[in-house]
Amino acid sequence: MSEQQNYAEAVKAIKTAILQSQYDAARTVNAKQLMLYYGIGKYISLNSRNGFWGKGAVDAISEQLDKELPGLRGFTSRNLRYMRTFYEEWEMLDSVGQSEMIAENVSDNLELMDSKTEKTAIKVIWNLQVPNYQDFPMDAFLHIGFTHHRVILGKIKNLEERLFYIKRCADEHFTVEELKSSLAADDYHHQGSLPNNFARTLPAGQQALKAIGTFKDEYLLDYINVEELDAREKADVDEKVVENAIIHNVKNFILTFGKDFAFIRNQYHLDAFGEDQYIDLLFFNRELNCLVAVELKRGKFKTSYLGQLQGYLSVLDGFERKPHENPAIGIILCKDMNKSFVDYVIQDYTKPMGVATYKTSKDMSEELRKALPDIEDLKKLLDAEEDAAF
Repeated sequence: MSEQQNYAEAVKAIKTAILQSQYDAARTVNAKQLMLYYGIGKYISLNSRNGFWGKGAVDAISEQLDKELPGLRGFTSRNLRYMRTFYEEWEMLDSVGQSEMIAENVSDNLELMDSKTEKTAIKVIWNLQVPNYQDFPMDAFLHIGFTHHRVILGKIKNLEERLFYIKRCADEHFTVEELKSSLAADDYHHQGSLPNNFARTLPAGQQALKAIGTFKDEYLLDYINVEELDAREKADVDEKVVENAIIHNVKNFILTFGKDFAFIRNQYHLDAFGEDQYIDLLFFNRELNCLVAVELKRGKFKTSYLGQLQGYLSVLDGFERKPHENPAIGIILCKDMNKSFVDYVIQDYTKPMGVATYKTSKDMSEELRKALPDIEDLKKLLDAEEDAAF
């Protein structure tokens, strides 16, 4: 190995260590901040809800904090009320014994206090508890930011649904805007419900379960003019127009489908036995370790789409698939479908396929359109993430 290569390896190792350290530090800071907010919320809740404080106490406390700690951010009266809500909505976490780690962090401060009232207040604030049921995702809960929690609590009431979005935010490192987009798309109710034949066609049971959990039955595709996609079959439409539209918006497709997807190319050329075929979009999914062919259709589902896609998958597996990869999966995105019918007919096909529908801006309500993040902001976000990666 040359001296230059040695330096490159050293830089890579040090850079990885630095980034990992920064990431771990950020997670620790975020967790402590959430625990602090939870404890403050509990303290405010116990005193304000039970009538120990008079009306306007939260406003008065916020003003006094601002005077005594000038420049302090995040403790406006509104945020203090958010902290109270944070505690009250997750009061279930307060049902087991006191956290020893938190107690140790404040024990020295308690010894310096003369006021019994001050000591009691501090104990209440730092008395964050652990959940009393086994499957609570505490790591994910403490990993996401307070603003993420606020958005989830403000939109979702069901516990299981809240935990779904908490885990998704943590696993996929969602920004607040990405979380709002996921909520607007109602991802919780669309998970794992697309008509498919994965259980019959994928070799391992676990792979089938992963595939079912990866794809939704409906996607918001307000990023390209999907109405033009089938127009390539008409002689008077230049195919390059459609290709350029897809390329320009491919980052939005990746955001829509999930961060485990890597885009390979659009209009992917298959040349087998002298037959030219073109897949609309070809991805690789890291979690599933397989190629994913996506076909976009303008109208309602037709059974002929499955035959066409099966042919693509056969060629992908026979000519493109690497030895270490799993069988390719195909997804048809169409405007509409009869789910029961699709679920019935798809079972006769031997390649793993699923069918989902899409919505465009014309199909979305005004409320849903307002909830979606700005497309340019999403592009900037992805650009920043790519720059950071290199």
